[in-house]
Amino acid sequence: MTSLPDLFRFRSRHPTVSVIRLQGPIGVGGARSLTDQALAPVIDAAFRGKPAAVALQINSPGGSPVQSSLIAARIRRLAVEKKVPVVAFVEDVAASGGYWLATAADEIFCDPGSLLGSIGVISAGFGFQDLIARLGVERRVHTAGRSKSLLDPFRPEKPDDVERLNSWLSQLHDVFIAHVRSRRGAKLADNPDLFTGEVWIGDAAVNQGLADGIGHLVPTLKARFGDKVRFRRYGMRRPFLSRFGLALVEDAVGLMEERAAFARFGL
Repeated sequence: MTSLPDLFRFRSRHPTVSVIRLQGPIGVGGARSLTDQALAPVIDAAFRGKPAAVALQINSPGGSPVQSSLIAARIRRLAVEKKVPVVAFVEDVAASGGYWLATAADEIFCDPGSLLGSIGVISAGFGFQDLIARLGVERRVHTAGRSKSLLDPFRPEKPDDVERLNSWLSQLHDVFIAHVRSRRGAKLADNPDLFTGEVWIGDAAVNQGLADGIGHLVPTLKARFGDKVRFRRYGMRRPFLSRFGLALVEDAVGLMEERAAFARFGL
């Protein structure tokens, strides 16, 4: 008869893989978005107990470059500290900041239909100056400092403001490119379009060096760690109040922002 301690020792011989689900826009969309603060306890828990590997299950169209960097850096710090390999699996899309998250892994796998890349930076907005003029509304802005009313959507666009914005976007783009090069290195294809914001699908992404192969999470990790491998799944939970319908407006706005972000990729 097997004693209880013997049973625990037997179970411990089966490797365990922690699976972190990274679903949705990054740093936008309110309570639904991926942020470093919200994901910190999730990521910390996933690395606890020295798993055989940590798998990132990614489905994100991107978002905040800083939050993308913070989340990916947290994953890398723990991977190095705990000496745990990290493997990313892309579902529908890992674009822009979503691809930044994927580069936190040592290896990246995707589906034949997954979209990867969009290594670029975007700023979008609206101009309402003609609308408020038709409504007879006068815009009144008073500042101390000539740059405090930069890109005001209720005033005509100024060439100096656009030039400054383009400079910011270019600097952020350089940071993004440097990060991808540091993580993917010689795996990347010598393609001038690689950092233009272009997106590649499945095998084409593998050929560009954006991914290491085609593969799904469970069969790929069973092939690596055996059929007895166990999966522990971690992900963000919805705020307590929203589960009881007390934050429906915020949830609805967040959902619309999320759908708009995925819609850029036809999803």
